[in-house]
Amino acid sequence: MRSLRWLHAGCLAFSATGLPSLQSSTMTTQQDVQIRILDTVDIGAVTAIDEKITGRYRPEDWERRIGYYLRRDPDAALVAELGGEVVGFMLGEVRSGEFGLEEPTGWIEVLGVDPERQGAAVGRRLAEALLEHFRNRGATTVRTLVDETMGDVAGFFGSLGFEPAPLKSFVKTL
Repeated sequence: MRSLRWLHAGCLAFSATGLPSLQSSTMTTQQDVQIRILDTVDIGAVTAIDEKITGRYRPEDWERRIGYYLRRDPDAALVAELGGEVVGFMLGEVRSGEFGLEEPTGWIEVLGVDPERQGAAVGRRLAEALLEHFRNRGATTVRTLVDETMGDVAGFFGSLGFEPAPLKSFVKTL
């Protein structure tokens, strides 16, 4: 299976309405995965995970991107730790008034899981924590974009109760 890739750009929108409580059926011990709010000291770990997945070293990009999320909705910028090591992260926020969607909507924008730790419920635990944050902020719908060529990522979100949504992405190259 390919490594989970970044979800901030894509073509297929997914929506989870009702924000279900998630129960894992995996054999791993989710209790070992600890979720906490991301801190600027985590930029190095996030950069390292990104480099493992993409093969590109981009610390300036992650410093800028993480700074944005920490300013907008710091409680929606999360990291997962396993044995004291950052092994995953998820960034999102609650917004309204975009794309004609007036209700507060949770947006999962970026997910990264260390390829060596995939299958250890890291992504699931991050999603559970972020969905709970969105619920507490008044969101009743959560959306993300998934590139149609990334079936593993679509499958991951499908396992969390996300379904394809009628919202369609349009792109124009300049």
